[in-house]
Amino acid sequence: MRVVLAEDQYLLRDGLTRLLQAHGMEICAAVESGDELLAALRAERPDVAVVDIRLPPTFTDEGLQAALAARRERPDLPVLILSQHVEQLYARELLADGRGAVGYLLKDRVFAARQFVDSVRRVAEGGTAMDPEVIAKLLASNARDEPLGRLTPREREVLAGMAEGRSNTAIARQLFLSEGAVSKYTTSIFAKLDLPPSDDDNRRVRAVLAYLNGRVE
Repeated sequence: MRVVLAEDQYLLRDGLTRLLQAHGMEICAAVESGDELLAALRAERPDVAVVDIRLPPTFTDEGLQAALAARRERPDLPVLILSQHVEQLYARELLADGRGAVGYLLKDRVFAARQFVDSVRRVAEGGTAMDPEVIAKLLASNARDEPLGRLTPREREVLAGMAEGRSNTAIARQLFLSEGAVSKYTTSIFAKLDLPPSDDDNRRVRAVLAYLNGRVE
């Protein structure tokens, strides 16, 4: 798997490079600015981009904007965004095209090495890896909107697990439920959100994330 990495802090960039290489990934470029990121994405055409939102020169959203620009040129480009804090506006901008193959993780998650590497792989394969705190804020911001407001508290927990990219088995383990119960909650969620059931977890999660971004398809 070929990765382009963008992170302005040298120690974190070097640490991420070593971590991903230790798990069999090739770092084809490790850059520190938005301009360098866009150039690397165009030149290298990686399997996935791992990108800090805030890059030089202004440290606002250069990383995100460079990734989105590259994704407009190559719609299938998987992008995993890293952020110090939950920023709903940026999360929604990342999700706006509804294509999937996206992730948004807080930098704290990087220290859980196995979980982070799994997230990189999941996004590269076309899935999603949304931080639980990001999902919680997106859900809360739309809590009163129909049809999301129809969901029970337990259904919201299951939906959050789906949005993180978890399988029904993983959700059941996390919530101390049976897989059969999770399956029933999932069916109910799709019925309430007017989304067709699917056995394709990635497609299902993308549909939910599109809904959270205000776009039910």
